[in-house]
Amino acid sequence: MMKRVLFAATGAHGHVLPLLPLAVAARDAGHEVVFATSEGMFDLVRKAGLEPIKAGLAPAEAFALATDHRPDAVPPEEVPVVIAKVFGDVQPRRVFADLTAHLERRPADLVVFEIANPGAGLAAEKMGVPAVRHTIGRVVTGPISAPIKAMTNAVAAELGLTRPDLPVVDICPTSLQEADFLADADRIPMRPTTWSEPGAELPAAVRDRDGTRPLVYLTLSTTEAFDVTALRATIDGIARLPVDLLVSTGNAVDPAALDGLPDNVRLQAWVPQHLVLPHVDLIVHHAGAGTALNAFSAGVPQLVLHNPWVDEQRIADTVVAAGVGDRIAQHGITADAVTEVVGRLLDDPSARAAAGKLAAEVDGMPSPAEVLTRLLAVTG
Repeated sequence: MMKRVLFAATGAHGHVLPLLPLAVAARDAGHEVVFATSEGMFDLVRKAGLEPIKAGLAPAEAFALATDHRPDAVPPEEVPVVIAKVFGDVQPRRVFADLTAHLERRPADLVVFEIANPGAGLAAEKMGVPAVRHTIGRVVTGPISAPIKAMTNAVAAELGLTRPDLPVVDICPTSLQEADFLADADRIPMRPTTWSEPGAELPAAVRDRDGTRPLVYLTLSTTEAFDVTALRATIDGIARLPVDLLVSTGNAVDPAALDGLPDNVRLQAWVPQHLVLPHVDLIVHHAGAGTALNAFSAGVPQLVLHNPWVDEQRIADTVVAAGVGDRIAQHGITADAVTEVVGRLLDDPSARAAAGKLAAEVDGMPSPAEVLTRLLAVTG
């Protein structure tokens, strides 16, 4: 029987991409699927073969409403307060308004929303629609978690809603998930699955290499916060080693700013990560939750280049604690430091073994299609 399923995510790649595999599974099973996010993500949603609808603000717009400063000029001491207001008040109010209006016009049988987008849960509660949450990686708790929760609870109370505890689809392996979350959540594990645009092909830089040297993959993924000087130092530090290096710059750095690269470096703006990772001996990345999960799934050791933000530090902590890699703070990046750590990880069989064990755990998690069947069972 066909169901109407509404997915909702904050308008950023790292929030939308983790929900696409389950949304695509619902579409492939013959259900009517809409994906609610901000307009900047509409092209991505359409490329996945899904119908986008507007809900909430782009992150930059939400930050502009939460502060008198430009989003990139918020004083460091104000950042936690602004983030709490954005995710605890500004976005929930706008998403609630947008989605209640949509659900009045087009009722749904189920709402699936990512955990940083609670306004969708409020809209589902208001309209009496079953709902489940969806993680985007390891659940991060920190000094802003309590203020966000308090603000969202205040919004809910103002609207006459209660924010009941909801089941949560969790794409983080159990062995890596936060203990408090595991103890409290009604958790539905689901295998993290990489989504790439239809028709993606293995880059020639990987396909045509002779395979006599290790392949290191350096990716900035969808982050827009990485200094070009630090990136160049990272590239130079890796390229000193007897390896092939594939670099994906994403949105953070203009490839034209990286001229005069060593002969063993190949540069691209984007690569289909799910096709590349099976060929990779080490991935070096900016502490993105999705990239870390993809590496866990592929059994690839990692070097994490992290900022001092809570979520990035937790991802780096997770990689180190799992024995699958190491970390360097972005402010501490030098070519020498990168050469030392990358060389050590490539020569470390224990990191490869730990990564393989973690990949086996991920492989044993239920698929999106299996989880979809369980979720739709509650809709009657």
